[in-house]
Amino acid sequence: MRVAVCQLNARDDRAANLAAAEALLVRAADAGADLAVLPEYVDYLGRAEGMPAPEGADGTVGTFFAETARRLGIWLVAGSFHEAGPDPAHTWNTSLVFDRDGTLAASYRKIHLYDVEIPGRVSYRESATVAPGDQPVVVDVEGLRVGLSICYDLRFPELYRELATSGGAELLVVPAAFMMHTGRDHWEVLLRARAIENQCFVAAAGQTGDHEPGRTCFGRSMVVDPWGTVLTQVPDGPGLTVAELDLDRLRSIRAELPSLANRRLPLAGRRADPSGADRPDRV
Repeated sequence: MRVAVCQLNARDDRAANLAAAEALLVRAADAGADLAVLPEYVDYLGRAEGMPAPEGADGTVGTFFAETARRLGIWLVAGSFHEAGPDPAHTWNTSLVFDRDGTLAASYRKIHLYDVEIPGRVSYRESATVAPGDQPVVVDVEGLRVGLSICYDLRFPELYRELATSGGAELLVVPAAFMMHTGRDHWEVLLRARAIENQCFVAAAGQTGDHEPGRTCFGRSMVVDPWGTVLTQVPDGPGLTVAELDLDRLRSIRAELPSLANRRLPLAGRRADPSGADRPDRV
């Protein structure tokens, strides 16, 4: 399985953002990628007052990426977009997954919302305009179990443990718009930790650069193996990189260091069927 992570500088022009994403996806397909991952808010990252009207998965954004996946013949994690939410004041932050035919294979609504208040440094309340999702999701990509997440989810290891254990995830994807001031110190550390503790590959696609006054994203999109080794990374600026996932290495690591099998504490909350037989697209 060849996976591409695409790094963008989305701004306040939806058409330009989609065109830039498409150009990277063409390059990913030309490089032989089976699966491509785009960043969080690939459709729009600018001032709230200029945001296009939110829509459903079958709207402009979803239709665009469905057609792109079909035309290029690749699986696509279309980062995330502003999905019409439960009420006029709130959207959902939603990731869509399309198969090689452009069929919607899964969708995931971001569970953990970024509400942070640091006087004089950061003031951001995602929950003021975004409603939280409530369902972890794993999707089967041609036999590879892929666990979905978005950006701030990365700080909550219990989500990824559930994806790996109840959902059987082997690859964890993280579309993100990680802020510069935290990304410099935490981004790579957290990605490698999620890979090591869950013995999964991690593919993280980030936004990069300035998007609006006061918001700069860290970038440094990367693919990490289950040992915590960074296989490949995108430098500063828009671009992409492709990595081959060696699933034999994943199985070898899990066999030689069986930390998942050695767990003693159960997952908190609901207990799902580990086989996924009851709800194959969710855990």
